[in-house]
Amino acid sequence: MSQTDEIDDSSAPLIEHLAELRNRLIHSVVAFIVGMVICFTFATPAFNFLTAPLCEVLAERGQDCDLIFISPQEGFFVAIKVSLLGGFLLAFPYIGLQMWRFVAPGLYKSEKGAFLPFLIASPFMFLLGASFAFYIVTPLAYDFFLGFQQFGAEGEAVAEGTAPLSVVFQGSAQEYLNLTIKFIVAFGLCFQLPVLLTLMGKAGLVSAEGLGNVRKYAVVAILVLAALVTPPDVITQVILFVVVYGLYEVSIWLVRRVETKREAELRAQGYYDDDEFDDPLMDEFEKDDTR
Repeated sequence: MSQTDEIDDSSAPLIEHLAELRNRLIHSVVAFIVGMVICFTFATPAFNFLTAPLCEVLAERGQDCDLIFISPQEGFFVAIKVSLLGGFLLAFPYIGLQMWRFVAPGLYKSEKGAFLPFLIASPFMFLLGASFAFYIVTPLAYDFFLGFQQFGAEGEAVAEGTAPLSVVFQGSAQEYLNLTIKFIVAFGLCFQLPVLLTLMGKAGLVSAEGLGNVRKYAVVAILVLAALVTPPDVITQVILFVVVYGLYEVSIWLVRRVETKREAELRAQGYYDDDEFDDPLMDEFEKDDTR
């Protein structure tokens, strides 16, 4: 066989994998576009649903829930952003299935059984984090922000020196949507921490002892993350820090369980032997040391 034939034979599997990857990506993009089109037809009800935290806070303060468009095209871009978020959520199960079908043929049976639970847990944890942000964090944040309005008990202007001053919230629909999506995505991604670290622990890339040893550095990193991905209010930053640090501790516990299970399996298969490294000289030394 010539050298050219050997090169062609070795490149054939790579070309096949690239072709399959292209097909999986095309299917994923088509699914995302279909989901986006579906959500675009329901963009107004979806946006009204996303404004629920703000409207509840305003209602408690006796104000109307009114958002405005500050540019003619803002309404269209709001519908597009709602469609992008909704289309991704609708298409994510199918996209995850395409990822699994591309990766699964190259995995052993044991590796499939180990990877599949994490593929299922990832969207669940994202939805859990998004729900936590939408129903708990977002109302607290908007209640904090709206506390800086200035108006009297009867809605009259507040006098500042000699000039009347009234500062009342008249929010932009696009700015509100951007902030709300930022909350949802930030907490959804942060809730992926146990899934990611547990998967890395199962692959042997991290250990529970190692994660525990870098705990003080993790605290600093989480504080920086909370300052970057949340608005500049202390309440939201503290909530995100507490939640992410709690998830970090949960990750350590999960990795320790993975290690314990792996050690038990190795012992059952005979790879672990407590007497394997017994040394008579070491035993005698230990006896002399205890005298």
